[in-house]
Amino acid sequence: MAKQYRILTAAAAAIALTFGTAYAATGDAPPAPAPGGPAMMARRAMAPVADSLPVEGKLPSLDGAVQWLNTAPLTAEQLKGKVVLVDFWTYSCINCLRSLPYTKAWAEKYRDQGLVVIGVHAPEFAFERDLNNVRKAVKDQGITFPVAVDNNYAIWRAFNNQYWPAHYFIDAKGQIRHHHFGEGDYAQSEQVIQQLLEEAGRKNVTNTVVSAEDAQGIQQQSDMGQVGSPETYLGYERAENFASPERQAANAARQYTAPAKPALNQWGLAGNWLSQAEQITLNQGSGSIVYRFHARDLHLVLGPGKDGKPVRFRVTIDGAAPGQNHGADVAADGTGKIDSQRLYQLVRQSGSGTVGDHTFSIEFLDPGVQAYAFTFG
Repeated sequence: MAKQYRILTAAAAAIALTFGTAYAATGDAPPAPAPGGPAMMARRAMAPVADSLPVEGKLPSLDGAVQWLNTAPLTAEQLKGKVVLVDFWTYSCINCLRSLPYTKAWAEKYRDQGLVVIGVHAPEFAFERDLNNVRKAVKDQGITFPVAVDNNYAIWRAFNNQYWPAHYFIDAKGQIRHHHFGEGDYAQSEQVIQQLLEEAGRKNVTNTVVSAEDAQGIQQQSDMGQVGSPETYLGYERAENFASPERQAANAARQYTAPAKPALNQWGLAGNWLSQAEQITLNQGSGSIVYRFHARDLHLVLGPGKDGKPVRFRVTIDGAAPGQNHGADVAADGTGKIDSQRLYQLVRQSGSGTVGDHTFSIEFLDPGVQAYAFTFG
């Protein structure tokens, strides 16, 4: 999947979700898409690779990053003579996390033949601007290639980018020769790398491609054929399908009642919650979020309260503990804790059977938790 501020997948890119409003409070929103752009770019991303890759432009400036991780700052001039893959990502984006096994493998496999992979971390949520959070995510995800922290979207704008994840392939002359938006088409992307290395005069470039079938946890590839639930934001600016009897209040604390029988893709709250533009916060006591979903995996972007104190939670599926269907961040009895600002995998249904509709509930036993968005896989 891909995300247009973020999109969905290569196969489902037409279901693009615009976001500019997510940054309205800080005034740092990425530029709006060009008229008619998203569908056009999604179609280009799915086109087969030609034997002769066209020149799409020059590698723009990499200036403007607030920090570089795993390297000293890099420039377009320094990279001449190298084949470069620029990967736009943000660490709470499930689509980005599922593409990481491939980008990490390519960086390792082709490093000695002249490939440089650069991750450009462009934040979606405010907490993704925190350098300590980004450093921790880079370490936790095992990323050793250079990462430019693009908090001000300087590199994002230079590329006129609109997607997470987005991959741009640059030849040894500094020319952009291919791009791909979203998850998928990994073999095709690796073939582009191989072709550009051969054009650069590298000898004995392998024609085999890597596989991420053994990826675990959040990085495991999705089962998109069985996903019937969309990414769902909880902050009032982008919230949809809210089903509690009480209307979601903007910038005000309110007592909510969970919907008794939510329809597919409806969600609701129980307890006293403060709804803000980007997230909802459990204001006091305990409280719950319910969601009627259809997917193998359910994830939720969460963070502890402002004091950083961990928040305990308990998950149920159709009123029972998840058992073997628990996610990587949940025990079989449904218990877990929120100790950092990131994406949590709460449901991973086991087996290979057909996925059905289920009602998910997460009860937070401590106040202060912040919840941002559901994603599925």
